[in-house]
Amino acid sequence: MAIQWFPGHMTSARRKAAETMAVVDVVIEVLDARIPEASCNPMIGDLRRHRQRPCLKVLNKADLADPVVTEAWLAHYNHQPGVKAVALSCKKAGDASRVPALCQSLAPHRDDGTKPLRMMIMGIPNVGKSTLMNALLKRRVAKVGDEPAVTKQQQRFDLSPRMALIDTPGMMWPKIEHDSDGYMLAASHAIGRNAVIDEEVAVELGCILLARYSPELEKRYGISVSTMDGQALVEAVAARRGCRIKGGGLDLEKAALILLNDYRSGAIGRISLETPDTRQVMLAAHARRVEDAASSARPASE
Repeated sequence: MAIQWFPGHMTSARRKAAETMAVVDVVIEVLDARIPEASCNPMIGDLRRHRQRPCLKVLNKADLADPVVTEAWLAHYNHQPGVKAVALSCKKAGDASRVPALCQSLAPHRDDGTKPLRMMIMGIPNVGKSTLMNALLKRRVAKVGDEPAVTKQQQRFDLSPRMALIDTPGMMWPKIEHDSDGYMLAASHAIGRNAVIDEEVAVELGCILLARYSPELEKRYGISVSTMDGQALVEAVAARRGCRIKGGGLDLEKAALILLNDYRSGAIGRISLETPDTRQVMLAAHARRVEDAASSARPASE
């Protein structure tokens, strides 16, 4: 199942973001540290590069991500021109307080007191943009919820006489090109549940966890996973946790939600679903498939 999710209000949100980009100095792009590239909206990159705006990439929820993998992502992003990257948890005020100084370093021309440093917080739904806004302002001004697409309109606030913040609605992009990204986004709760089938998402999540975090699975559920695939893992969770439907069969939907919620909450452990290396392998495989499809479509005479 290819996962797509682009609610109607996101079209107007993109248009408004493009207009506002003209008058901001730094883009703060909030990513999910567990899936940094899968949670990176290509439209945001296009908008800021068009206006030549520097970017602070905030790898939020770093307390839930694999710290070794997060370090690899920071090195990856910090080699990109016009980009700084930082890993933090926006729920920790001390972490969030680092953000303004990092933005200032990306726009040193706004450190002369003549004009305020204008920062725009952007990202996909449910990565913590509003949580970051509230932490920076030290008061609750943005609605926060554990569901994607809570913020629907831009909001501007003065952080100080010399700094201004603009919070934007979470924006997806019209077509998720890679199926694996769709599943990682759904597993990490960045896509509305009405667009996904929880059991399918849990099976795909299980495949990744089995490949890289099998000891954590065995500890969490008290099972041996050495011969399992994703489907078998969901079934084992159902049996272990007593998830049954009327008649005695396994309630796989309930078990899927248990696995998904345990990943999202960090109950399984600190998990990262992609690394810079696995991302490159996935992109290379995708490029080969595209080339093979193009070759098959060419007339034999070419």
